Amino acid sequence: MDVVAPDDIPVSFEDIGGLDEIIEELKESVIYPLTMPHLYSSTSSLLTAPSGVLLYGPPGCGKTMLAKALAHESGACFINLHISTLTEKWYGDSNKLVNAVFSLARKLQPSIVFIDEIDAVLGTRRSGEHEASGMVKAEFMTHWDGLTSANSSGEPQRVVVMGATNRIQDIDEAILRRMPKKFPVVLPPAPQRLRILSLVLKDTKVDRENFDLDYLVKAMAGMSGSDIKEACRDAAMAPVRELIREKKAAGLQMNTVDPEEVRGLRTEDFFSRAGGVRIIPPPAQLQAPIKASSEKDWSTESEATSEVETRPSAEMVEPPE
Repeated sequence: MDVVAPDDIPVSFEDIGGLDEIIEELKESVIYPLTMPHLYSSTSSLLTAPSGVLLYGPPGCGKTMLAKALAHESGACFINLHISTLTEKWYGDSNKLVNAVFSLARKLQPSIVFIDEIDAVLGTRRSGEHEASGMVKAEFMTHWDGLTSANSSGEPQRVVVMGATNRIQDIDEAILRRMPKKFPVVLPPAPQRLRILSLVLKDTKVDRENFDLDYLVKAMAGMSGSDIKEACRDAAMAPVRELIREKKAAGLQMNTVDPEEVRGLRTEDFFSRAGGVRIIPPPAQLQAPIKASSEKDWSTESEATSEVETRPSAEMVEPPE
């Protein structure tokens, strides 16, 4: 379990590419009730921060990053609860740890208890499940329900349990009921991919005459935010690798390499092979159409709908000049 003060969290909403609608909803339904409880509670007893928030969607789309940014922006302590924390080998120890987590969260409030891959520890209860696992879930839900009651001074508790998963169907229904706010964090559409690329490449030297940002946005359809970042990282290695090989071929020492000699990033660098794997296919090899997510249509899990994109084909995307 990690406890991080809000000022020590190096992520803010400004660092997140896109997700503007989700961020605005999180501000209105979570951050403002946490930071201005007097305004909400004096208006109505119903206006409190939700006891639970669930972020779900494909891997690599920014769920954990969004949770950290939420804690930073709200000034809440971020309690990152690892699955291993709740899986002690001694009978009854896990229940004590659950009690300790919620006691700590109350003392540090406003606080956010974050559980990544929440389906692994609070999944659907089954008939063949071990007794200890069922007791941990029951203990967790009991303490969770206690967050909805006011403290000794009559003020609402300012503790939010936040979970992230890419398998929402495996979470216990009783857990889902305690997480009234559910946000689908899906594969980024074109405007969000543009924002992600702009953020990732903001301090990267670019060859403006040979760099087509719009083409990359189209070619990266179906990639997650994490995939896009890794593609940019691999592509950014191409100019450095090229210069090093030139110096080696000339018989020069590596300590003579001047960083200013590294050329700017080009679109073609994204078509090169890094570690034997092509970063993104060049125009002639773009295949399609395929779904952005081959496993699941995440929009069916919520009333919120999202753009479903396809991998562009060579005919759909014009190659950069």
